[in-house]
Amino acid sequence: MGRANKKSGAIRVLGAMSGTSMDGVDAAVVETDGHRIIGFGPSGYRPYSEGERAVLRAALGQWHGPDVDAAAELVTVAHAEALSEFDEVDLIGVHGQTLAHEPRGRGTLQVGDGKGLAQALGVPVVWDFRSDDVAMGGEGAPLAPFFHFACAKWIGATQPLCFLNLGGVGNLTYVDPSFDGPEAPGALLAFDTGPANAPIDDLMQARLGLPMDRNGAVARGGTVEMGALELFLAEPYFSRMPPKSLDRNDFAEMIKLVQELSDADAVATLTGMCAAGVVQGMEYCPKRPTRLLVTGGGRHNPVLMEMLRVSLDCPVEPVEAVGLDGDMLEAQAFAYLAARVARRLPTSCPGTTGVKALVGGGVVSSVANGAVG
Repeated sequence: MGRANKKSGAIRVLGAMSGTSMDGVDAAVVETDGHRIIGFGPSGYRPYSEGERAVLRAALGQWHGPDVDAAAELVTVAHAEALSEFDEVDLIGVHGQTLAHEPRGRGTLQVGDGKGLAQALGVPVVWDFRSDDVAMGGEGAPLAPFFHFACAKWIGATQPLCFLNLGGVGNLTYVDPSFDGPEAPGALLAFDTGPANAPIDDLMQARLGLPMDRNGAVARGGTVEMGALELFLAEPYFSRMPPKSLDRNDFAEMIKLVQELSDADAVATLTGMCAAGVVQGMEYCPKRPTRLLVTGGGRHNPVLMEMLRVSLDCPVEPVEAVGLDGDMLEAQAFAYLAARVARRLPTSCPGTTGVKALVGGGVVSSVANGAVG
C-alpha cells in the first residue's frame, strides 16, 4: 500500500491506459484527493510486440469468443507486468483495452481482469469505468474530461480552453475553468471528433509494413485529395450534436476513399481527414477557446499539427507547453478517475457523455474478496 496524505486527504493512485492505437500500456502515478491534482508521480510504459498487437487486432469488434479470451489474457498479463514496477500506491485505476463500443447497441467492452490484477498486485483496483455510463444512456466516452478540468485548474487557467487527444480516435474537451467543479452545467463539453491515428496506422501497416507514419514523413510527401475529404465530412456523424462517441473502426470505410491513391497521397488525405474532423468539432465550443492543448501520439506528427494550426484561430500547442505529459495524460486520467470512484464522486455528466444524470462509473475490486463497489 501507499502513503496516503491524511492532512490533505490525498492518495497516491496508479493509472493504466491501453488505447485504441494498441501500442502498449501506459502507467502513471497521480497524487489527488479526487478533486484537485496535488502532484504527479513516476510513469512507465510496457509496449506491445507486433505479435501481441496482432492478437488484439484479431479481437477488435468482437464481443465474445476465443479471440476475445486471448486478448483479455494478454491485456491482463501486460498490465500486471507494467503495474508491478510501481510501489507505494494506495489504489490502481485500469481502463483496459476497448475491443468494441456500441453505446446505442450492445454496450461497451473493455478487456482486462481488474479483480485478478488486484489479487496479483495486492492493491485495490478500479476498472470497468464505462459500463455504468452506457447503462444510464450515455456514450460511455470520452471519460478524460473530468481530469482535463482538474488539469486546467492545476495549470492556473482562468479562460476557456480545449484539450485534444489524438490517439486512435480523436476526442475534444472544452473546459471553462471559471466553474468550481467539472459537474457544473457549462463547465465541460466533450466528444469524439472523428478518426485520428487509427486509419493512418492501419494503412501504413497494410501498405508499407510499418506501425505508423513516424513524424509525418509519408504524409509530408503527399497531397490531400479534396474529393475524398469532402465525402468524409459528408458523413452524418459530423452533423450530430455532441456529446457523441466513436468506436475505433466506425470509419473503417474511409480507407476505401483513398485506396486508389499513392501511398503518400493516401496518408496525407487520412491526415487531412483527422484535422478536418477536429476543425469541424471546434465549431461546437460554447465560447472561443484561448488555446488548444494537444495530447496523444498525434501531437508528434508535425504535418497534422501544422494542418490544425493553419485551420484554427487559436494557438495549437502540445500539452508539454503547460508542463503536462502528453504521453501519460490518459493513464493519469484513469488514476484520477479511480480516486473519484473510490470516493463516490461522479466521473461523467450530461456535458461529457450525454448521460442522463451524474454518474460515478467503475467497479472496485479489493485485495481480499473481489468486487466491493
